[in-house]
Amino acid sequence: MNVKTMLIRPLSAIILASSLLVGTVIAAEQPLDRVAAIVDNDIVMYSQYQTRLKEVQQTINKRGVELPPEDVLRQQVMERLIIDAIQLQMAERSGIRVSDEELSDAMATIAERNGLTQAEFEQALAADGLSLDDAQEQIRQEMTISRVRQYRVAERIQVTDQEVQNFLASDLGKMQLAEEYLLSNILVPVPDGATSDDLAQAQKTVETIVAQLEDGADFAQLAMTYSASENALEGGDMGWRKAGQLPPPFDRLLASMAVGQVTQPSRTAGGIIMLKLQDKRGDEAVYRDEVHVRHILLKPSEIRSPAATQQLATRLHERLRSGEDFATLAKQFSEDPGSARNGGDLDWIDPNSLVPAFREEMARTEIGQLSQPFESQFGWHVLQVMDRRSTDSSEQMREQQAVNLLRNRKYDEELQTWLRQIRDEAYVEIKDI
Repeated sequence: MNVKTMLIRPLSAIILASSLLVGTVIAAEQPLDRVAAIVDNDIVMYSQYQTRLKEVQQTINKRGVELPPEDVLRQQVMERLIIDAIQLQMAERSGIRVSDEELSDAMATIAERNGLTQAEFEQALAADGLSLDDAQEQIRQEMTISRVRQYRVAERIQVTDQEVQNFLASDLGKMQLAEEYLLSNILVPVPDGATSDDLAQAQKTVETIVAQLEDGADFAQLAMTYSASENALEGGDMGWRKAGQLPPPFDRLLASMAVGQVTQPSRTAGGIIMLKLQDKRGDEAVYRDEVHVRHILLKPSEIRSPAATQQLATRLHERLRSGEDFATLAKQFSEDPGSARNGGDLDWIDPNSLVPAFREEMARTEIGQLSQPFESQFGWHVLQVMDRRSTDSSEQMREQQAVNLLRNRKYDEELQTWLRQIRDEAYVEIKDI
């Protein structure tokens, strides 16, 4: 794979949003020659423009797609450079930075996902005419632009509870949140206008396959031997599919099948087909551990030193062990405004929502027992675990999936609106290119 193309593809799993940048890495800029465009307080040099234009042309040629008219392509390339410049200036003004550590992690991930060591990665870059510095700068810019978009676009998106419920009730929502099945297939072809002999021969082949499956033969091996499907050499692997993407009767059959089962042969337009259910996902119940806990929080202040705060926590712990009422002491002493009025009761809470110090001490404390006084970033605590439970949160998970899908859909729409807006508001002067 060409390294310039390779650099960008894995980046989509690192950054949170897609970029308008062309899917290649720009080589080092040529020596400055003249200004191609003024964009607010920045400039686009003609060398930048020429480099990007060449990269776009090479990418399109590799895809085997006809190039657009030259004037159209030139305009599109310049517009992308202008949009990039606007966003990078916004990042500069907002103090948005990508640290060296984050950049290093991103580069390591790209190398790893392409099966390369760091040394091999740098060699591949060099062979493609890129230095490591060139590649790092391009990735840093992409990550920076992505963060600008997240800050400026994501905050404009709202998903209401009613939208979530409407989506869950819609056919589209049901399809997108439906179970997924990992399938393999064997297709025994039946030609158009098949004669009775053709049908008999196809049926005989199917019976042979079924008999071998019953004897324990490997489905993938049989697919490579008998199947006329385009994925036969991959053992009939169809990948993950939703039931709604399959023709009848398979859309109904799969829900009642166990992993490892094979459907009965069924006639389709292309012949006689059978499917094997290799795996499924999306139907598992999702359970969440919750803890019913209460606590007393004491915070150091200008009039109470950290040492004095710890001593007070120790004295309260002793009073609780002596039998004094937890709720009464919490109302009197706790400095957690959210729980003090309720006797320190935090109700049922997901441990993952708590800071590590509190979560770890709570995990060590038995039901009905008091913890030792301990310190977190908020101050000194004494907690008591009231109970533990595991709750089915499948419905909440489905709702969160719906929220994510709706937000992603709105993000794509809002992003284009925002990009047009910032382009319209920017001062841009394009020179002769």
